[in-house]
Amino acid sequence: MRINAAGLDFQELNRMIRDSSDADILVENCLGQRYIGSGSTGRTITICGTPGNALGAYMNGSRIIVKGNVQDAVGDTMNEGEILAHGFAGDATGYAMRGGRIYVEGSIGYRAGIHMKAYGEKKPVLIAGGTAGSFLGEYQAGGLITVLGVGAENRPIVGNFCGTGMHGGKIFLRTTELPPALPKQVKITQASAEDLEEIAPFVSEFCQEFQLPYEKIMSSTFLMLTPDTKNPYRQLYTQN
Repeated sequence: MRINAAGLDFQELNRMIRDSSDADILVENCLGQRYIGSGSTGRTITICGTPGNALGAYMNGSRIIVKGNVQDAVGDTMNEGEILAHGFAGDATGYAMRGGRIYVEGSIGYRAGIHMKAYGEKKPVLIAGGTAGSFLGEYQAGGLITVLGVGAENRPIVGNFCGTGMHGGKIFLRTTELPPALPKQVKITQASAEDLEEIAPFVSEFCQEFQLPYEKIMSSTFLMLTPDTKNPYRQLYTQN
């Protein structure tokens, strides 16, 4: 199915997608329509343009490809599936994500990956090809976040307070520079070859999608952030 989204409000566009019996849907001239693909299962939705907030929210197994930038809350609480953004992403990318993969070719905004969680075989994966804003992985409880810093080799690739409140999962940063204002409750080490095996298949997929040099990227130094369970958060947000 081919949909020209020019002039359509988000409700009409989403109704057309939901009512279609086609497994493959192309949305052209998208401009700010929200909730595209929300709760979707078993679809491939290709979007030309800039979708609005909450793209793929609660998604449960579809594949969304965006030929452009995406706005805030991409993949909010998504359960399974894949979102591929050939551009940049706004704030709260992967909020409360609990499964599937989100790959953003460029940079992502503030509070990406917050409240990410994993259970059983479900392990959410978020990869940004560029940089990430402050509070990356805030309250992260599971899953994998990777920031590759492509094109940002001479400047910090994450903002302040990376991993604040983190109590599960891992964050991989392709850099030798320590993140600014790193909470003391987060451990940071140089990732070993064994550590990198965990993200290697996902980075390989990312590089194939966005035509990046996999071997060059994976031969770089990565820092790995994990929660320090021996250093609790009792005084992080309170004076008591």
